[in-house]
Amino acid sequence: MLEISKVHISLDEKVLVDCSFGIKNSLALVGQSGSGKSLTLKALLGMLPSQMECKLELDAPFELKAGETVALVPQNPFTALSPLTKIKKQFFGSHQRVEELFDSLGLDKQLLERFPPELSGGQLQRVVIAIALESKPKLLLLDEPTTALDPQTRVVILDLLKKLQKLQQFYMLFVTHDISSAAHLCDEISVLHYGKIVESGIMTEVLQNPQEQYTKTLIEANFTNRNFRQ
Repeated sequence: MLEISKVHISLDEKVLVDCSFGIKNSLALVGQSGSGKSLTLKALLGMLPSQMECKLELDAPFELKAGETVALVPQNPFTALSPLTKIKKQFFGSHQRVEELFDSLGLDKQLLERFPPELSGGQLQRVVIAIALESKPKLLLLDEPTTALDPQTRVVILDLLKKLQKLQQFYMLFVTHDISSAAHLCDEISVLHYGKIVESGIMTEVLQNPQEQYTKTLIEANFTNRNFRQ
């Protein structure tokens, strides 16, 4: 288990985030815009603005190193890659590793010779995932990675991530406001509100019986029916 025992972020003595959580396998960190989700991700990546103060404590079998043990799948695949650089030039590892990743993601290797604008949104997001997994990270951070995709492609990407996690055995932290996508991908959920965790637990249990009004409100906003409660 990866235990994040403290994430404390402040700016000019104002506390922006003060939370802790554990990741057994896959955790969704859910909250509305401004809840502190992105700041928490940036803290784990060591990418917070210099004017912010951060105290980060964790119990993990590895050291957090961005681009090595920790990798990020960003929100928008259309802006994540250099549009004037061929796909193959956007990787840094061995050609064999890239081909392995393309196979596992169902990508045609001929796409390596193309430029990003020539690919569909789903293809681009799979390429971005391949780049994130190239270093064989221990922790994969997902920053709303399906927001820019249509519903059908979104499900395909989420299913691929589930399959890849089983194959490569990495921890996964999915930061999102979309509880339906979180429920599709993750085993557990922590609800972030104004920088604090207000509710945590097994995904199905929290969705079926939320204890906090804020959690109930998020669920109401995400689901148009209650089939998930059955």
